[in-house]
Amino acid sequence: MGDVALGGVSAVECAWEGVAFAGEAGLPTAVGVLFGFVVGATLVLRRRWPIAVVLVGIAVSPAAMGFLLAVVGMYTLASSEVPRRITATLASMSLAATFVVMYLRTRGDVEADTTLVVVLSGFVAVALTVPPVLFGLYIGARRRLMESLQERADSLERELSLLADRAEERAEWARTEERTRIAREMHDVVAHRVSLMVVHAAALEAVAVKDPARAAKNAALVGDMGRQALTELREMLGVLRAAPKPAVVDPVPAVAVAVAAVAFAGGAEDGPSLDALEVLVGQSRAAGMTVEMLVHGQGAAYAAEVEQTAYRVVQEALTNCHKHAPGARVVVRLAHRSGEVAMQVENGPCDGKATEPGLPSGGNGLVGMRERVLGLGGVFVSGPTDAGGFRVSAVLPTA
Repeated sequence: MGDVALGGVSAVECAWEGVAFAGEAGLPTAVGVLFGFVVGATLVLRRRWPIAVVLVGIAVSPAAMGFLLAVVGMYTLASSEVPRRITATLASMSLAATFVVMYLRTRGDVEADTTLVVVLSGFVAVALTVPPVLFGLYIGARRRLMESLQERADSLERELSLLADRAEERAEWARTEERTRIAREMHDVVAHRVSLMVVHAAALEAVAVKDPARAAKNAALVGDMGRQALTELREMLGVLRAAPKPAVVDPVPAVAVAVAAVAFAGGAEDGPSLDALEVLVGQSRAAGMTVEMLVHGQGAAYAAEVEQTAYRVVQEALTNCHKHAPGARVVVRLAHRSGEVAMQVENGPCDGKATEPGLPSGGNGLVGMRERVLGLGGVFVSGPTDAGGFRVSAVLPTA
């Protein structure tokens, strides 16, 4: 709308100046007016073809018309994306044309010396050409700067959005990892103790009347198992409750703290270690299982997470033996090697006379063991044996 208005004003101006041009050229007035109108109307095309508009202005400068056309055309050319060498060339041509026209007209109209005519013509030529060009260059540079800043702002916004999405993905991953860790710890702490409690409770029910002394012993063992399970659960939940809150509210660090708290709960110095394997095996023996433990190599003090993982692997393997291989003979092997510690729990075929205790199984025991071992860079293998039993093997690096 603004370009149309400027074009209309320019067309009226040139049509008015066309009257004088027609008189000087000896043409009909209508021809001069029509010519001026068409020339002035070309200003409407200044944004699409700025070079053409400037050339039209230069071409009609001898006819003393197109003042607005020349000024606005030069401004538009300087502010556009036209190469600067073309702008400089056309500006020089417009300056020269304006100077020549003004010189010729002033010399014939006023009685003055040549110096005054030259100065006056040069002043008018500079005034009509240089300010529009400089202002156009400034507006063009400012527009390009604003476009560059807007592009950078959009790029930064896209990057921030991408970072936010990635942060949310990391937070979700951390929450999933946290839930997995908690579920694994709960499973390891509860499953073994409760499995032994169920086995002892079944034995207690079987001998309660026939052998009161053995029944009392089994009852004491059930109580001990329950108290140990409660103690371990209380210690782990206490660490989770005491997890420090980060000062900055950020989902990623917050969940990371919780994950670290769970890991600490399982890997504290007072947590399960390889030294407690004899006690663990003894509990299974007390529940009626035939367990043989073989240790190879000289033991050493390993990192807390290594000892805890080794303990949990043996613990879960024994729990599975109680669940799925009642009456079977079990062999627990522990080997201390250079740079690694290996453990293996193998049970023979089930005793046909023994009945399964009916313990529920969620199928997560082997999955949890594999996750623990692989998390430390170890190797985990499990599967049935040729003799009809089952074997669980794991190797953990100690470095």
